[in-house]
Amino acid sequence: MKTTTATTRTKGSKLGAILRVTSGNFLEQFDFFLFGFYATYISQTFFPATSEFASLMMTFAVFGSGFLMRPLGAIVLGAYIDKVGRRKGLIVTLSIMAAGTVLIALVPGYAAIGVAAPILVLLGRLLQGFSAGAEMGGVSVYLAEISTPGHTGFYTSWQSASQQVAIVVAAALGYTINATMQAAEIADWGWRIPFFIGCVIIPFIFIIRRSLEETAAFTARSHRPTTREVFRSMRDNWRTVLAGGLLASMTTTTFYLITVYTPTFGRTVLNLSTTDSLVVTLLVGISNFIWLPIGGALSDRIGRRPLLLAISLLCIFTAYPAMHWLAEAA
Repeated sequence: MKTTTATTRTKGSKLGAILRVTSGNFLEQFDFFLFGFYATYISQTFFPATSEFASLMMTFAVFGSGFLMRPLGAIVLGAYIDKVGRRKGLIVTLSIMAAGTVLIALVPGYAAIGVAAPILVLLGRLLQGFSAGAEMGGVSVYLAEISTPGHTGFYTSWQSASQQVAIVVAAALGYTINATMQAAEIADWGWRIPFFIGCVIIPFIFIIRRSLEETAAFTARSHRPTTREVFRSMRDNWRTVLAGGLLASMTTTTFYLITVYTPTFGRTVLNLSTTDSLVVTLLVGISNFIWLPIGGALSDRIGRRPLLLAISLLCIFTAYPAMHWLAEAA
């Protein structure tokens, strides 16, 4: 009886830790995705141009700037997390992301403050990208370190699964806004509502993450690597770092293609309504949320390498044909 109770308590503790650490990851990705979801409206507000296409391209260029900051954030903040601990480091990444989110949500449009508007939005994106670079890796490491033997893939998969929850919530909010507001209202100020909601829940996420306990694996370490030692390790293991970076690039490219770019592709190429595009995105998020833990558990059984190779090849050989078929059928 005591053993059963202890096991139940341990499972509850693990579940609580997963929810606490991924709640911050949810917020990070929720704010990150909103920029892509509302790219059309953001372009009209902050990046006016002679053509709608040019305005949209400038918006996506700023969106892409966040990705340019990710490697820098991963290296700088990742080294910081290795030095001070997972808990403290993840609180810092959340703080930086919160600053970027608040900035984007509150910046007046180009019509009000001129060129300062796109500059401030760019700054917000750079902060978000810098933070996200370490957030996802930090959360993954935390989940790996609290995982039970033989279940590392399953535990770590909840880092990506929490991103799918962010997509579902963001898409659901977008659907509600489009169903209840006029197009002119959304273009004027309605697109900011999800960003404001993100700002409102920031204090609650901070409270949740502050209650996070440090992992036993990190506490047991007798040595905390310096930033120089981290860079030296990366240099000595550059092949592994390069392979991991390429795998991450594949994952990131395909992931944002089917989530963030989907609403824009649906509207501009497939001639779908904004509401229909968001419904597609919502369903994609639900599907991903179901498959990710399954994939993580499968990797625990058959290994990481065969699964990663199979999925990468599947993405390479099906992405273009699928998009081409949709465009031709529109």
